[in-house]
Amino acid sequence: MNLFEKEALIAQKAVELENATPEEIIAFAVETFPNITFACSFGAEDVVLVDMLQKISPKTEIFYLDTDFHFKETYETRDRMAERYPGIPFVEVKPEITPEEQAAQFGEELWKSDANACCNIRKVKPLTDILSKYEAWITGIRRDQAPTRANSKKIEYDTKFGLVKFNPIAHWTTEDVWNYIRENDVIYNPLHDQNYPSIGCEQCTRKVMPGEDPRAGRWSGQEKTECGLHK
Repeated sequence: MNLFEKEALIAQKAVELENATPEEIIAFAVETFPNITFACSFGAEDVVLVDMLQKISPKTEIFYLDTDFHFKETYETRDRMAERYPGIPFVEVKPEITPEEQAAQFGEELWKSDANACCNIRKVKPLTDILSKYEAWITGIRRDQAPTRANSKKIEYDTKFGLVKFNPIAHWTTEDVWNYIRENDVIYNPLHDQNYPSIGCEQCTRKVMPGEDPRAGRWSGQEKTECGLHK
């Protein structure tokens, strides 16, 4: 099957499964693509999907990008989830260079002088490397998170990384996410209770003020709303 045929098939399945539940999307994903992984950031959407995966396909591999710059609460959430789900196959993916090496090569606080370059080094390149080992991946992106995600399909061909991409909760609202967390007693990052609806690296994430866009706290003051993973 060539790329055109593969994209056509994925587009067809996206239409057929648009009204499917997240659990049905996940079940279809892991059954159709055994060589699949889930990218977890330990945000609200992703802890929901971890819980679903543990109920549907507990052996499916889960990885997280450790940029070395996460909030301590994010690492603590990771550890608490590992305790909740014994044997969870978390895989740590780190950049090729340490923060010290990055500073030596590109200058101190690269995220201030060139945030895109910092994201490329600490997120995009490591993600590209890990995804090259798989034929499909699952993400927690939702359409109402940002204009850049408004047209996300539940199933789509990711031309940037060259594999099939599943977005099981693309149609969910923020309230849907939190209803699931409450109803299933899912562990979540406590920063969400402190006006951090979207959590990235500590240096590039701030609290969101009342009335602001949920992603206004990411790269505040810059013309940037995505790290490059989902564009």
